[in-house]
Amino acid sequence: MQESELIVRRIKEGTVIDHVDGGKGLKVLDALGIDGKDGSLITIALNVPSGKYKKKDIIKVENRFLKDDDTNKLAVIAPSATVNIIKDYKLVEKRRVSLPNEIERIFRCSNPDCVTNSSEHIESVMDVIDKEGRVLRCRYCSRILDVNQLKYR
Repeated sequence: MQESELIVRRIKEGTVIDHVDGGKGLKVLDALGIDGKDGSLITIALNVPSGKYKKKDIIKVENRFLKDDDTNKLAVIAPSATVNIIKDYKLVEKRRVSLPNEIERIFRCSNPDCVTNSSEHIESVMDVIDKEGRVLRCRYCSRILDVNQLKYR
């Protein structure tokens, strides 16, 4: 039996998110609010063999360019990801994601008693206290947050 290569259509304009940890692609789509309801073509490949990471996920989203908040979410979920910006079928920008020192407004604190979860409309701020281990701490109540259980705003 002969192995065949999967051929995925190139995109004209948009973003390719590559080197997502294997199996985390759907979580990335959820975190970025990408659901296809706007009619844009979305291609996702899960658990693709990769020499460097054994398995990786790849996401292609036409007509969408990631903003800083999107890149920060991506850095928490998939720290080894790369973001490739495509214009007129050409790669015009390639960047590695990296955690900033603080993340504002993206995640909700998991502490129900935190002031950011009250009716006072205070935006959350998470301090990144360990970039390697992806450990976040709420600036207001000091709760340490598990990146795998973060809730998005």
